[in-house]
Amino acid sequence: MRVSKKKSRLLNKQLLSRSAAALLALSGTTIAHAQDSGGTSGAVAAPESNVEKVVVSARRRLETLQDVPVSVTAFTADQLSKQGIPDVVALTTTLPNTTLKASRATNSTLTAFIRGVGQADPLAGFESGVGIYLDDIYLARPQGAVADIYDVERIEVLRGPQGTLYGRNTIGGAVKYVTRKLAPQTDIRLKGTLGNYKERDGVITASTPLGETLRVGGTFARFKHDGYGRNLFNGAPNYDKDLTAGRVSAEWTPTPDLFVRVAADLTQDDSHPKNGHRLIVGRTSGAPILPNVYDTQAEMMTALGHEQEVRQHGVSATVEWTINPELTFKSITAQRQDRSWAPIDFDALPVVDMEVPALYTNRQFSQDFNLTYTGPKVQGVAGVYYIDANAYNKFDTVLAGLVPTSTFTSGDIDTKAWAVYADGSYNLTDALQLSLGGRYTVDKREADILRQIYFGLAGSPQMGNPAALLFRTDTNLPGLSREDKKFTPRIALNYKATPDQNLYASYSKGFKGGGFDPRLNVAGTGISQAQAREGYKPETIGTAELGLKSSFNGGRITTNTALFHSDYKDVQIPGSVAIDTNGDGRDDSFAGLTTNAGKAKIKGVEFEAVAHLTPNFSLAGMYSYIDAKYDEYIVAGVNVASQRVFQNTPKNSANLRATYDVPLPLGGVGGRLTLIGSASYRGATNQFETVSILDQDSYKLYDASILWTRADGKLRVGIHGKNLNDERYKTAGYLFPTLGNEGTLTAFYGAPRTVQGTVEYRF
Repeated sequence: MRVSKKKSRLLNKQLLSRSAAALLALSGTTIAHAQDSGGTSGAVAAPESNVEKVVVSARRRLETLQDVPVSVTAFTADQLSKQGIPDVVALTTTLPNTTLKASRATNSTLTAFIRGVGQADPLAGFESGVGIYLDDIYLARPQGAVADIYDVERIEVLRGPQGTLYGRNTIGGAVKYVTRKLAPQTDIRLKGTLGNYKERDGVITASTPLGETLRVGGTFARFKHDGYGRNLFNGAPNYDKDLTAGRVSAEWTPTPDLFVRVAADLTQDDSHPKNGHRLIVGRTSGAPILPNVYDTQAEMMTALGHEQEVRQHGVSATVEWTINPELTFKSITAQRQDRSWAPIDFDALPVVDMEVPALYTNRQFSQDFNLTYTGPKVQGVAGVYYIDANAYNKFDTVLAGLVPTSTFTSGDIDTKAWAVYADGSYNLTDALQLSLGGRYTVDKREADILRQIYFGLAGSPQMGNPAALLFRTDTNLPGLSREDKKFTPRIALNYKATPDQNLYASYSKGFKGGGFDPRLNVAGTGISQAQAREGYKPETIGTAELGLKSSFNGGRITTNTALFHSDYKDVQIPGSVAIDTNGDGRDDSFAGLTTNAGKAKIKGVEFEAVAHLTPNFSLAGMYSYIDAKYDEYIVAGVNVASQRVFQNTPKNSANLRATYDVPLPLGGVGGRLTLIGSASYRGATNQFETVSILDQDSYKLYDASILWTRADGKLRVGIHGKNLNDERYKTAGYLFPTLGNEGTLTAFYGAPRTVQGTVEYRF
C-alpha cells in the first residue's frame, strides 16, 4: 500500500526525533547503536528489513540518504570503526571523484579536490575549493584539517557547488564532520591501537549529566607512530606521527525547545618534518637516488628556532531554538586559530641548496544565523553569514647558486565576507518536489605583500638573521584591496514515482572570490603595478546534474547514480615557477604566478551501491569517471589548453568492499565476528597542470579487517590491514629541477603496508 507524501513525512519526522531512544533499544546488535545514543543518530533501522538507513543533514535538516536529492556520501561512526579509518584522507578510496590527501611536506595540511575543483596551495591568499566543516563551522584554512577521526557521529561528503545551504560558499564540494551529542547518562569509552611502525594510539571519552538540564564531556586523544623511513643524515624518523588532541563541551537544555552547546578543541602536532624522496641524482654532488622512497637525507632545519610544529584551537557556541514544531532558529558562533612552524628542505639533501623555513598563522571569526522550516508543503533554510579571517605567512627561500641568496616573502591577507542565502523545497504533488535556492555573497580581500632578496644562505632578518645584507626589493605592495560580489542560484526538481525511486535534476552555480598571490614577484615577471594591485579574478562554475537514488527488495539494495556537467570559468591556478632574473641563461630565483586559466569543461558519472545479499553478507561498491579538459588556458597571450591537464583528478576510480557477519559465541558472552575485505583502484593522476615525472600511474590498494563485537555492544576487538599489497604511490612533490646547485625534484608517498590491532570498550 502506498503511503501519502504527507503521512510519510510525518512518520519520518517522528522516527528521526526518536532516533536516540531507538538506538538505545537496538544497542544489543552493533557497537554503532551503543555509541550513537548520545544524540541524533547517523543511522536508523528500516522497520521492514532491519537494514540501516543513513540519516544526513546535507540540506540543514535530517533526511535519509536516499531521500535527499544531492550527491552526498555518508560514513557512520560504526562504519568508520569497523574499517579502521584513521583520518579523513583514508576516505578517498571509497569516494567518487574525490581526492583528499596531506599536502606536500606536511602531516596535517589538507589538499582536497572534488570533481576536478580544489586548491593545492595552502599559502595565505588562496581559498579552498572544497569546504571543510566541523559541526557546520567552516574552517577557513587547510592547516590542521587532516583531522584524525574521533568523537564523530558521522562524516558527510557533498559533491558539487555549495552555497545556498551553508554559511560559506564553496565551489567544489564540502566535507562535514558531525560530532556526537552528549549522552543522557554517564558515558565512558576507551579505544586503544597498537600497530607496526610502533603505532600506539589512545582515545578516552567521558561525559556525564550535571542535573536534569546540563551535560558536560570531553575527549583526549594521542596518536603516535615511528617513521615509515628514516633521515639517513641525522637519524631522525621520516613520515612519523606525534599528535595530541582534545575536545571539551557542555550542553544545556533548559527547556525541551532550547539547546545550547559550548565546545572547545585543541590539537598539537609535534611530528618530525616530512621530507621528500629525490627522483634525480644530485646535479653537482652526484648524490644517488635512495632505494627506499620513505628515506631522505634532508638537513635538520628550524623555522624561527622551532622544529616542525602545528598548533590549532577553536571555541564555538551553538544555540538551537525550536520556535514551533515546524520552525527552528539556529546560531553558530565560532573562533579558531592555528600556527605552524614549517622548516621545509626542498632538495632533501644534507646541504643548503633550496630550503624554505616558514611560519603560517591563521585566525578566523564566523557567525551564522539561520532559520529552518519543515512544513507539510514547504521545507527550507534561510540565513545570513559573516566571516572575518586573517591568513599570514612569512618564509625564506634559501637558494644556492652562482650568487647564493635568501629571498624573504611575506603575505598578510585579510578576508571579510558576508552573505545571505536561502534554499527551499515545495511539494508540487505527493511525488514531485521543486527546490529553489540563491545566495548573494560579498568577498573583500585586503593584503600586504613584501618580497626582498638578501645575500647569502643564512636567511633574512625577519626569519632570524639580523646581520643579513639586503640586495634588492622585488615586491612591496601594502594596502592591496579588492571586493567581489556574486549571486549564485540553485534549482532542482526531484520526482519519486515510488517511495523507493528518487529521480532528480539540478543546476547550481558556485563562486570563489579573487585575491592576491603572496609570492608575487613584480620585478621578475614583468607584471605591472596595476596588474599586481588588481590581483587575480574570481572563479565560477555552473553544474548541471541528473541523479537517481534507488532502493530495492525492502531497502536491502540501494544504488545512487549521478551524471554531471560543469562549465568552469576563470579557473584560479596558483603556483611557483623558476625564473632567470639577470639574463645569464640560468634560473636563479622563483616567482609566484597565479593565473585565471580561462575556461574548462568537466563531465562525469558517479555510481555507488550497497547490497545486503543475505542477513550476514553485504557488498558495497563505487565507480566514478570524470573527463576534465581546459578549453582555454592563456599563457603570454597564447592558448596552451592542449598542453594542460587537471591536477589531482584521476579519470577512473573504483572500490569494492565485502562484509561478512556471523554469530560467534565466545566464552559464553556471545558476539559477532565481522570480516571485511576491500579493493580500490585509482587511475593515473597528475600532480600539476603540466605532465611531469611526479605524476602517478594507476594503482590498486587492498585492505582487510577482522573484528569481534560482544553481544552487548560494549566491547569490540579488531585487526586492520591497510595497503596489504604494499603499493608505493606518489601523492605530491616539488618540481624545481633547474634551481640550486643540486636541482629539486622530490616526491612524497602514501603510507606503506600497515597493520593495527584495536580495542574499543564502553563502560
